[in-house]
Amino acid sequence: MTDEIPRGLPAPPPLGAAALPPGTYAGQVVLVTGGGTGLGKAIAAEFARLGADLVIAGRRCEQLKTAQEELAAVPGAGRVTAAVCDIRDPERVAEVFDAAGAALGLPDVLVNNAAANFPSPAEDLSPNAWRAVVDITLTGTWFVTREFGRRHLAAGTPGSIVNIGASYAWTGGPGFAHSAAAKAGVKNLVETLAVEWGPYGIQINGLVPGLFPHADMTEDIRGGLEHAAPDSKDARQPALRVGAPRELGWAATFLASPYARFVTGHTLVVDGANWQRRSLVNPEVVPVRTQLGRGPFIP
Repeated sequence: MTDEIPRGLPAPPPLGAAALPPGTYAGQVVLVTGGGTGLGKAIAAEFARLGADLVIAGRRCEQLKTAQEELAAVPGAGRVTAAVCDIRDPERVAEVFDAAGAALGLPDVLVNNAAANFPSPAEDLSPNAWRAVVDITLTGTWFVTREFGRRHLAAGTPGSIVNIGASYAWTGGPGFAHSAAAKAGVKNLVETLAVEWGPYGIQINGLVPGLFPHADMTEDIRGGLEHAAPDSKDARQPALRVGAPRELGWAATFLASPYARFVTGHTLVVDGANWQRRSLVNPEVVPVRTQLGRGPFIP
């Protein structure tokens, strides 16, 4: 008998495959915040592939223009528009919904992907640094969600919301106190609003990505990955591989689809079980300051 060789989870279907029937989102308008780059753009692409009309929102005009062209070229895509928007500004958020409504119609689906993050020991976070992350990740998400909900409530129409979360909303996130606190709030919004707005036909779910490397990762995150695992990212995942961005897009299109109407108030983790990984023996504790290469704290 030979020793079993771990092979991990199989690779996903190729880029261009669809998880739902063609045209599932034909005639539907999908708004994706942070849709001009990274995972937001990957999620938007899968909605486009299923026939959706897209509104992508973000803070950088040039990135949005490039993404708009790329998404419009996706086979099966409907119309694609872009809107420059800082989601911390509720008046600008309302203007984006006005413009989307005039061009395409009231969004049927909202994907709250926009967020901010950077690693830091908690004691080093300035008030402005804390506000920068919490105001985008939590308060901005609330402003967009509120606008979506109020408009559907007023119109008497159903809708679907997907909030992009993080696994440290459950566990805490040493080195990311600001983001972990904000993402815990985002998760709680999912659970609260599912009950409040369910009677009116509005469903809301969360979606937590694991490690999905992509070209738009920040230097902080990319540098941390290279420092921790320059040649062994796959071996550090129970799946023995990292995720493909399209896999997150497939999960998002399902959660917002007609096939998941009875799924609401749920947060789905798509990370190959990495967040549930535990060692038989706990590794030695290394303080966050040491992990980040910071010297002793000096007030």
